[in-house]
Amino acid sequence: MIVKPKIRGFICTTSHPAGCRENVRQQIEYVKSKPKTNGPKKILVIGASMGYGLASRISAAYSCDAATIGIIFDKPSTGSRTASSGWYNTAAFEEFAHADGLYAKTINGDAYSQAVKDETIALIKRDLGKVDMVIYSLAAPRRTDKDGTVYSSVLKTVGEPYTNKTIDLRTNEVHNITVEPATDEEILHTVKVMGGEDWKDWIAALRAADAIESDAVTVAYSYIGPVITHPMYKDGSIGKAKDHLFKTSKEITEEFDGIRAYLSVNKALVTQSSAAIPIVPLYISILYKVMKAKGNHEGCIEQMYRLFNEKLFGGEPVTDSEGRIRLDDYELQEDVQSEVTELWSKISTDNISECADIDGYWNDFYKLFGFNVSGTDYEADTDVEVNIESI
Repeated sequence: MIVKPKIRGFICTTSHPAGCRENVRQQIEYVKSKPKTNGPKKILVIGASMGYGLASRISAAYSCDAATIGIIFDKPSTGSRTASSGWYNTAAFEEFAHADGLYAKTINGDAYSQAVKDETIALIKRDLGKVDMVIYSLAAPRRTDKDGTVYSSVLKTVGEPYTNKTIDLRTNEVHNITVEPATDEEILHTVKVMGGEDWKDWIAALRAADAIESDAVTVAYSYIGPVITHPMYKDGSIGKAKDHLFKTSKEITEEFDGIRAYLSVNKALVTQSSAAIPIVPLYISILYKVMKAKGNHEGCIEQMYRLFNEKLFGGEPVTDSEGRIRLDDYELQEDVQSEVTELWSKISTDNISECADIDGYWNDFYKLFGFNVSGTDYEADTDVEVNIESI
């Protein structure tokens, strides 16, 4: 079939297998072009099919020559319906990794569940013995707890309603939006889904099963951002979850002797999650314009290669005064944020093309689903049925 993008709300309901494969190939080639990293060799990536998780797996495999086990929660194709982009990404990664002689296996299921933890531990012990790094990169809207309770996260402010500019991505119109504050229950739910509880559960399960090295490293991902986005992110419901994630990094380091846990604060990028947050897509599109002009714009793969090669394994880990790794360092440079703030103050529907990189935003959005990827023939008949070799 000929696959075209179909947009519904903040997601694309179709994915292009050839485009996803080419996108993965290009990320692999980027890492191959860079110096190797003397890093871990047996890595578990929880949330490995898109964005930072996928880029982490690629960087680990091709910079460190690491064996990787990835956990995804994706759908294969059914009839004329395409698979999810995460499924195609994972199939492509395994294809390339296996061709290059790298161990790569994937488990498809709910990473919050005990069943997936048990299956993963069994695979680690059978094939790798123990892992020496765990990357926690889940970005799920809901979580079913051990007792069957379902928690759903919300993207809201905290305390008082918040009004600022946003963009309607369907029309590129800039207008004001007021975001209502989350209730205490909604904050609790968001922390349950996006906080550190499940990350710590994973480390505890791995340690109890003797499936993690005594001196292993584990990393989870976060975002802080500038003052413009603080009411919606840093100080909002998702910020409360990220605070819990940071607190958990300290707990893991203290409670699991020898294991070092880090929170990596990354740059704002186009993801399925960020597209749904009011105010943030407008900020990202302005940020893209400024950083591309300065020549310091990075995507997921550049960020994750830098995490491995410069921040974590280039010597002693490079952290801020609170022990966090800062990959948002370029984003938060004073000259970058000064220009972003100036453009934010004057941006409107009429001048959006002058003040923001809307085309760049949309290009990255479509790439998430395998579209707009250079080197891909989108008029060609495409087989949407693609298998993941290890599943």
